Amino acid sequence: MKKRSFYNIAFGIGSQLLSIALGIIIPRLFLTSFGSEVNGFLNSINQIFAYFALLEAGVGAASLQALYGPVGKGDKESTSEILSATNKYYNKTGIFYFLAVFGLAIVYPIVIKSEMNPLVMAVIILMNGLPGAISYLFQGKYLILLQAEGKNYVNTIALTVVNTTVNITKIVMLLMGCNIIAIQAAYLVLNLLKVLYFWWYFRKNYRWVNLKAKPAFEAIGQKNAAFVNQICDLIFRNTDTIILSLFCDLKVVSVYAMYTLLFSMIRTAMDYVAQGFSFVMGQTFNNDRKKYIKLHDLYQSYRLALIFALYNIAFIFILPFMKLYTAGVTDINYIDYKVAVLFIVFYLLTGARVCEAELINYAQHFKLTQTRCIIEAVINITVSIVCVNLWGIYGVLIGTIVALLYRTNDMIIYANRRILGRSPWVTYKKVISNALVFVAISYVSSLINWNLDSYLAIIMWAIVSAVVIMAVYFAVASIVDVASFKYLVSYLKGFINTKFKKKKA
Repeated sequence: MKKRSFYNIAFGIGSQLLSIALGIIIPRLFLTSFGSEVNGFLNSINQIFAYFALLEAGVGAASLQALYGPVGKGDKESTSEILSATNKYYNKTGIFYFLAVFGLAIVYPIVIKSEMNPLVMAVIILMNGLPGAISYLFQGKYLILLQAEGKNYVNTIALTVVNTTVNITKIVMLLMGCNIIAIQAAYLVLNLLKVLYFWWYFRKNYRWVNLKAKPAFEAIGQKNAAFVNQICDLIFRNTDTIILSLFCDLKVVSVYAMYTLLFSMIRTAMDYVAQGFSFVMGQTFNNDRKKYIKLHDLYQSYRLALIFALYNIAFIFILPFMKLYTAGVTDINYIDYKVAVLFIVFYLLTGARVCEAELINYAQHFKLTQTRCIIEAVINITVSIVCVNLWGIYGVLIGTIVALLYRTNDMIIYANRRILGRSPWVTYKKVISNALVFVAISYVSSLINWNLDSYLAIIMWAIVSAVVIMAVYFAVASIVDVASFKYLVSYLKGFINTKFKKKKA
């Protein structure tokens, strides 16, 4: 387990660092080569494709939680029965994925106001959507099994290789002045090669999986409730872009996408950290509840500290970076302090509830929490639509924040009281202490004359600041949750002693 956790985290963070390096270059080249409208269009359709994942959202989440038990016990028969039920669902819904891709290619160019050629838009949508549809139909159930086994690093490595190749190819083609169709065609081909690789990998390593076994439909019986929960999650992650596309224009979408690009890199990195531990946490929850609570508190304390620290660093340097990054792009203004503040509130509220969200999943309380999810989605959509007409990009962010204020508090209270049977103050004191540190550090940083007139200056100051800021957050986390700090120290001592004895032997 320890080795798999390490691999998941190491490869995940390594992949993200590489993605950050290449991902920062490409949007800049798209902006300067094709303008904000094309950049906004590409980001808009990517958010829509995220909704297509709803086809597997319920069964994927339900199957993953159902698999933790038998996988942890090495029960291959039960594992095959769950995957058999999952596979039948994927086969039924796979056709709808393909129809959705073709439907979007027809409808989007008609509905969205743009100066782009409608035929070009349709072709790009098809090239972006088909790889996901093919992967969904043939590989979705196996990817869930990898995650349950703690082998998500296999998927991460493959994605890293493909995404790196795609990004380098895009950079070369953009510098060569290739058109947008040719660039997206390269994306299509390389992603189809990834599908072929996974077909070979699963055929080689998972011959024991019997998809014709008696389907254990009861094991994924909560898939409909899980589906509702996943819809809510996707709404709060992706609705803003859709609403901006409909009520504003694609240039405003481009502004939103640029801030999302930078802030979401932190969330993605933290998601990889979570995936590194999720199979351990899920299996422990199902087999040793007392141990799970200790792990949960330890994991939550230092994960929250890391989340707040990383967003604090990003908040300090986001506008100086954006000023350099969008230099020469004059079709819309990208430098906006209010947008940066609203985004940071959005992401901090999201980060404050992640451990509770995972706990609700481990407990499979999908049905018990679906009404709360629906309320969050309704608040998000309603407030966003009302406010976007008043304040544009600020309005959609306010709508998401209002929904998050409701649901984050609800999750903290529900997870602690209903699942762990304790006071929610255990979590609130961690969130509040981190928030106070965030405000204090942000205020102090505003008094410093950073002189950030180059990328090198931003990188150097960010590294120096990161050392200090992370140390402060982790020190405060250790003071606020002394029990978890002592548990961590005892664990590390045991780990070091074990390693030392092995070397001595």
